[in-house]
Amino acid sequence: MYSYVADTMALILWLEKRKMPPKVKKRFLEAAKKEAEIIIPSMVFAELGYLSEKGRIDTNLIESQNLIQNNASFKEHTLSFSTIQEAFKIEDISELHDRLISAAGKELNLPILTNDPEIHRSKYVVAIWD
Repeated sequence: MYSYVADTMALILWLEKRKMPPKVKKRFLEAAKKEAEIIIPSMVFAELGYLSEKGRIDTNLIESQNLIQNNASFKEHTLSFSTIQEAFKIEDISELHDRLISAAGKELNLPILTNDPEIHRSKYVVAIWD
């Protein structure tokens, strides 16, 4: 079974049933059918909650909680001390939130489903989008 780490935008697009690149949508559909795993870093939930609170997105924390509670193929990756340490080894990503999300992918040795160009350019992780 394949596993992937989802960044904030990927999760938002999935929860809001918005258009996604075919490669990314395929991974989420596989997880919905329990044929793959989507690992969601805690930082993604924090960003999603913030964006929801500011009215920038339509989804919310309850919908993301329902996703991980109702399908075992969607799992939370909690923010641990080792993840934080890993984040500070990723020197080519400037934004802290992106570093923490990327650190989860690096720590788990999994590709990250992200549209963030800086994460795509990073030498520390593999990113999938288009």
